Formats: sequence, structure tokens, C-alpha cells
Amino acid sequence: MAKLHKKACRKLDDVPEAGKMNERLPGPEDSHCHYDLIIVGAGPSGLFCAINSMQKGKKILILEKKNSPGHKLLISGSGRCNITHDGDIQGFLDHFGDHGRFLRPALLGFTNKDLITFFKGKGLGMIREKGDKIFPETLQARDVLNILIEQCRELGVVIKCNQAVKSIARNKDGFLVGCKGGCYRSRLLVIATGGCSYPATGSSGDGYRFAGILGHRITEIGPALTPLLIKDYPFSELAGLSFPDMKILLYRHAKIREHRGDILFTHQGLSGPGILDQSRYIRAGDVLKLSFVPEDKREALEKWLVDRAQKDGGRSLLSVLEDLPRFVPPCVPLSLRLIKRMLEVSGMASDLKMAQLTRVMRNRLIDNLTGLSLVVSDLCGNNQAMVTRGGVETIEVNPKTMQSRLVKGLYLVGEVLDVDGDTGGYNLQAAFSTGMLAAGSIKSNFISS
Repeated sequence: MAKLHKKACRKLDDVPEAGKMNERLPGPEDSHCHYDLIIVGAGPSGLFCAINSMQKGKKILILEKKNSPGHKLLISGSGRCNITHDGDIQGFLDHFGDHGRFLRPALLGFTNKDLITFFKGKGLGMIREKGDKIFPETLQARDVLNILIEQCRELGVVIKCNQAVKSIARNKDGFLVGCKGGCYRSRLLVIATGGCSYPATGSSGDGYRFAGILGHRITEIGPALTPLLIKDYPFSELAGLSFPDMKILLYRHAKIREHRGDILFTHQGLSGPGILDQSRYIRAGDVLKLSFVPEDKREALEKWLVDRAQKDGGRSLLSVLEDLPRFVPPCVPLSLRLIKRMLEVSGMASDLKMAQLTRVMRNRLIDNLTGLSLVVSDLCGNNQAMVTRGGVETIEVNPKTMQSRLVKGLYLVGEVLDVDGDTGGYNLQAAFSTGMLAAGSIKSNFISS
């Protein structure tokens, strides 16, 4: 295990809060309230953008509403920080829904390998875990954050905490950013406020309001990478049961999506990567169909049940169904508890004999095994959602620079954009990559000014 750079290991308590940096907030008359660049939000995209934007003689300010930077980063990956994903960066584009192409210049310009190299150069190695997820070798999100903060310190980036931005205005010289008790001026501005997920960490949707004030359209906002609540949910007692690589169909009047992935029964509904990754497309009232037995095996399943009824008419349907995965593969695992519940859902007694299984009953059971319909009552809200779907319209942002097409000098990075990725480190990679891409354009702006 690589040894962390000592400076990078300082505790977050060492990060000065706004009141310790400046007992009095600056007013417009103070010369030091003028900066070359202001970044709103001290998450990974904002911190990384600041680090890579710095040039000699330039003044960069990060404004953070919480009492210290990176609150959401610290809870990512349950505190272990799934920072990116292994594999070909080209493959990342398919993991960002309908807007993945927008991220192409950012992801190719600063790849997963580049991100790993950056942190390795600061003394923090990375490891690959199950599913090709990449984590810091210490399995501590705090170590990732400490490196970012230390880099800001070394470069002279000013981080002011407890500075909730109240207003942003455009003027002929750039931007005027108002906070409680004072304001700051800058020619360039980056909105890196995140989305609405985990609002207790500071991601409460401020960036959408700021972007809207500056003229940007905001697409519908909602929770993503979030579990589902199911109407009249039948599997509460089976919470914790998981199923690998299950086929999931999504219906809204007609079938709109088809997907495969691991799912997990919860006390109130469904979770697991297969559900979380599709939650960006799901709305209350939609119908999900789960296939415990592949739909194309329907005829084989029916024939098997008929044959068993003829040969083992005295056996219970429950005991016969325990043999199902061996005779009609590839079924998902069918535990005895699940079989009992599926019989109940299908309106059958658990002690029903094979000889008592009528054609109507058999068809109903087959329907449920090959495509059990569950109605979504709601999605779990922003307190459980890992990211936010929706955000600033990507058509209004230059994908090669992250600069607004509408407002010169304005940049938008990270989750504030209408781009959200699957589980597995994709969203953090997008935060770092968009922050880096914006930094390249900002440096060019500095040079030309």
C-alpha cells in the first residue's frame, strides 16, 4: 500500500472555516473581494477545477455553504469512495443515459487512468474491487478529499466555508456573487454546486436556481440512483433477498425499456444496481415486470409443469418448483421462501398437489414467473438518491469547454448538468473530468485576458 503524502493526511478539522479565514466578510469596497475566478461549491468538481485552473498571479476563490468542503464526497461509496470505474473510457459513455455523448470530450480528455495517475502521484494508490469498481487503497473518502484540499492550499486557492451564496448577477466586468454580509466579484464563474441528492451535505439545488437566473433552462429534476417503492408490495418478508442479472421490463402504457441487472428486495420495494441504474427513467405509476424465468422459456416451463403433473401428481407444487432451475435454465435462484410467496401471489395454497393444478392456475403461475407485474408507487426521495436526474440543459453548454453558450465566462461542471451516470464510480469520474475540462478553458481565458 502506497504511503500517503504527509501533507495530504491533515484532518478536515484543519480546514479553516469562513469565520476563521475572515472574521469580517468583505464588502464591495474591499479590494480583496475581487478575484479572477470564483467557484461556487467545494465538491470534487469544484475543487479539481480550481486546482487545475490556477496560474501564477491569479486569484481563485471557492465559496462553500457548509462548514467544510466535500461533505457529499465523504459519504460516497459508504465512506469508501468508489472514485471511478476500470476499463476502456469509451465504454463510459453508455453509462450516462441519453446524454452520455455530451461527456465525450470531458471523459476522453481526462480519463479514469488519468484520475488514478493523479492521486497516485500525490501518494494515494487505487485498488480494483468486484465489478471493476475503483477505490482508494485506504478505502477512505477522507484521504481523497484531503489531497484535494491540500492541493488548493499549496496553490493558493482560497476556500471560504459557511458562505451560502444568496445571489449571482452578471455585469459588464463579469459576475457579482452575494453572500450573507458581503459580496465578491470575478470575471469568470464556475457553478459546481451538485444536484439535489443528499441535501444535508449541501446539495440542495442552489445551482439550478443560479443557472436559471443567468438564463439557462433547467430540465425536470428528480431523484436517480434511488430505490423504488412498490404498490401493495408482496415481498416485505423477503427483504434482503437478491437476484443476479434479472431481466427487467419497464412499461408506461407500452414497453419503454428493457434491462438486465442485479436486484434486491427491500422492506418496501426494490433496489440493487439493476434498479438504481434504471431509476432515472422510472416514474410513479409505471409498471415493472420481473422475469424469474426467461420469457422465451415459457413453453418449456409449461411443458415441464404438465409432465411433472402427470408423473408426480401426488407431490406438492411447492416441492416440485424447487427443482425448476435445474430443468428450465437459466432461472434466477428460487428459494423456498420465494416459491411460497410466488404461490401466494398467484392465488395458490402452498400445499397444492400437482394433480390439482388446473390449466388456469398453471398459466397464472407461468405469467408471474416469466413477468411478475409490480406497480411503482413512488421513487425514494433525494435523501436516498445518490444523484439527481435533470439539470442544466446540455445543449446550452459547450461540451468541449464546459462554458455556457449563453453567458460568456460562466462554466457549469459536475452534477448541476443534465447528466447522471450509473452506479460504479461513473458520476465521480464525470465530476473530475468536467472540472478538468473547464479548467483548461479557464486557463486559456486567463492567458487571453
